[in-house]
Amino acid sequence: QVQLVESGGGLVQAGDSLRLSCAASGRTFSSNAMGWFRQAPGKEREFVARISWKGANTYYADSVKGRFTISRDNAKNTVYLQMNSLKPEDTAVYYCAASQVLTTTPTWYSYWGQGTQVTVSS
Repeated sequence: QVQLVESGGGLVQAGDSLRLSCAASGRTFSSNAMGWFRQAPGKEREFVARISWKGANTYYADSVKGRFTISRDNAKNTVYLQMNSLKPEDTAVYYCAASQVLTTTPTWYSYWGQGTQVTVSS
């Protein structure tokens, strides 16, 4: 069992940066791949980034590539999403999730946080 709690969201202006954190409880954190997803109003949840168990393998959605960076600290049971050069279209609720499979598909993620709101004004 893994419990996830996101933090770090907020209201920023276009071009600003934010760092989201996702704190995990449970001894199995390091054995899970971790992902970040987001959902804007009226839209489906979409993949943002994912990272492998030890952090060596990362993958990003085209829409955030070069602007966002996913990382993890297994000693702190935490995964991060550094978001730079934010755009209004990045506005969404951001969720972290844990999976036994290294994938971008939401249905393979067994555990989800409650989400944190990111709002980017133009």
